[in-house]
Amino acid sequence: MDPEEADLVARLRRGQSAALNEVYALYHARLWAFLLRLSGRRHVAEDLFQETWVAVARDAASLREDTDLRAWLFTVARNRYRSYRRWAVLDIARIFELGREPKVHAPSPEHEVEARADAQRTEAALASLSPEHREVLLLVVGEGMEAAAVGAVLGLSAEAVRQRLRRARLELSAAVEKRRGEGSLHRARGAVR
Repeated sequence: MDPEEADLVARLRRGQSAALNEVYALYHARLWAFLLRLSGRRHVAEDLFQETWVAVARDAASLREDTDLRAWLFTVARNRYRSYRRWAVLDIARIFELGREPKVHAPSPEHEVEARADAQRTEAALASLSPEHREVLLLVVGEGMEAAAVGAVLGLSAEAVRQRLRRARLELSAAVEKRRGEGSLHRARGAVR
């Protein structure tokens, strides 16, 4: 743990409101994005976001000295989502966009159409994944977290995270390819008419 984070955890443990404000400033956007992508609904994410920060404020004084702050925050957010999911049926729509290529030069209109179609296929494929696979992808790919930190959030060993990530990537790839095949079939049927 770096000294700045250790100091922040120590100040949180002492109940300093300025420390909570600093944590909020550092992590609110990332936690918001995580909850929005995980839930797929803005109003659900808003509620979960508020619940997360209430829990953070309530439990900050009981942190251990060696707490990985980022892992703890994402664990709190994930637990709020899991509690919500137990009580509600989620209709997850547009969650995460993986397939977009960076623009180096002005692409052709055909390339733009294909890139949008790829992004939509990827989003739909991600939405079709199991919640366990979706959350590991969001934490590793979306948040750039290492296996050990993701393990702390999910309650898994680093090796179990790597295995789940491998399965999630395979499942995502298969789902994207399936949607790509369905899109080709749909275009071919449209051309015959």
